[in-house]
Amino acid sequence: MSNAPVENTEARIGRAANVIRNGGLVAYPTDTVYGIGCDPRNPHAVGRLFEAKERDPNRASPLIGASIEQLAEAVLFTDAALQLAASFWPGPLSLVLPARPEVSRLVLGNLETAAVRVPAHETARSLASAAGFAITATSANISGQPPVARASLISSRLAGHLDFVLDGGTLSAGSVSTIVDVTGDVPRLVRAGVIAWDRVLESLR
Repeated sequence: MSNAPVENTEARIGRAANVIRNGGLVAYPTDTVYGIGCDPRNPHAVGRLFEAKERDPNRASPLIGASIEQLAEAVLFTDAALQLAASFWPGPLSLVLPARPEVSRLVLGNLETAAVRVPAHETARSLASAAGFAITATSANISGQPPVARASLISSRLAGHLDFVLDGGTLSAGSVSTIVDVTGDVPRLVRAGVIAWDRVLESLR
């Protein structure tokens, strides 16, 4: 039996953040499902991410951050976005906003916008904070397969591409975030999720 000390959560988050800063891929828990994090400024890391998920290169990956301030380094906030962020963050609402030049266009599906949010999960926020920049938050599954709420359910096909798994146990939500495009004058629902569309519209009135 090994007498090696059990690594605490802070140390594991530090290791995971170091993997991300060095171009690696990390599976980690969020307030919805397990995601895969990499540095969205690093084209090589983004390429590995899309290859691992077998993801269409024209489908963007969302991003998470530890705070509005951190996400403001990756995207440009509109007034409506700030209002929604104040109402629902931390939480499972992703906002589509214009991306700053630092973010690789590969992670954006060759578009000029990114879906961003601050998750209501302390480990996810701590990981983004330790990484020093927003990180990708695409679900930890092969494209087209269901997202997972436990690290042990990540498919072996995907797990072989991961450099680190930050196991946060079983997640209570197990559903995806709601995505809203707020780049224009009128908000547009991109994907239904945990937060009902009616609640989004009500918060803007």
